[in-house]
Amino acid sequence: MIAIYYLTWDWKNMKLRINGTEYDIAEEPPRPLLWVLRDELGLTGTKFGCGAGFCGSCTVHIDGEAVRSCVTPLTTVAGEIRTIEGLSLMAEDGTIQLHPVQQAFLEDQVPQCSWCMSGQMMTAAAFLAKNPAPTGDRNRRSDERKLLPLWLLLPREKCSC
Repeated sequence: MIAIYYLTWDWKNMKLRINGTEYDIAEEPPRPLLWVLRDELGLTGTKFGCGAGFCGSCTVHIDGEAVRSCVTPLTTVAGEIRTIEGLSLMAEDGTIQLHPVQQAFLEDQVPQCSWCMSGQMMTAAAFLAKNPAPTGDRNRRSDERKLLPLWLLLPREKCSC
């Protein structure tokens, strides 16, 4: 006699607001926010780099704070999430209006291999939102230094290119 067992999952859904759109996402199985963004929602601008939160490729904003999504458990997320796809805005005439950080990256030809560039832009945008007129003082408190744009911190940041 063969016994057949069916597993049923009674997972609760949670609502996430990402780039102005609300999504219903299953809370289980436990997983980082990064995999939900990339694999479940197709927002692939947020990249996987080191998987430990060091390189910054996975940086998103949660209520304006720069957060490493590869080490952020989905169930701990509360607030508005913004990814690189939501950094630019759609103007009334239908054209895309780049965020000033995105425009600066283009004008200054910042890209290298571009893998971690979205994380750099998200980190810089969060920093500038809190510090609209930064002085460039490199003697900031260590928690502020983490928010400085990558190109001001080299070689402290971990880049794989």
